[in-house]
Amino acid sequence: MNVNRMNWMGSLGVAVSILLFGSSLAFGQEEAKSASQEAQFKAFEALLTNAKLVGQFTILGKGDGMGRKEAYTIESVKKVPGNGDFWLFKARMQYGGTDVTLPMPLEVKWAGDTPVITLTETTIPGLGTFSARVVIHGKQYAGIWKHGEYGGQMFGVVKKAEK
Repeated sequence: MNVNRMNWMGSLGVAVSILLFGSSLAFGQEEAKSASQEAQFKAFEALLTNAKLVGQFTILGKGDGMGRKEAYTIESVKKVPGNGDFWLFKARMQYGGTDVTLPMPLEVKWAGDTPVITLTETTIPGLGTFSARVVIHGKQYAGIWKHGEYGGQMFGVVKKAEK
């Protein structure tokens, strides 16, 4: 074998080794990412199952800007298997004269380790069509909402619901 061919074969061997090593690293990172994501999902479920979001909401352009009381009691939250970013929330919504419990498939996006509950022109039976982005961080929530021509902000704390 001539020297050039040996150098080429040696380079090919190094390249293959790097690819195989890199692939095993990537596979290991994917496994770690999957385990980390699974832990995030479990923590999210635990935080919001049998929980109550208690806070206030504002309506842009209405009143003095002071918040009105709101409460959402969440009986359960479960990831919908095989359905992308959708989670099934079974929630009781109380605001104004409304008091209703409904199962709602809602999209949850993740900003790193922070869940963002996302509704985009989502119709909730008996209540209407809503858009919202609600961030859950620790035991607090904050977000923006829109319902028809109205919109505003919402914020509060996540507590365990009393049984």
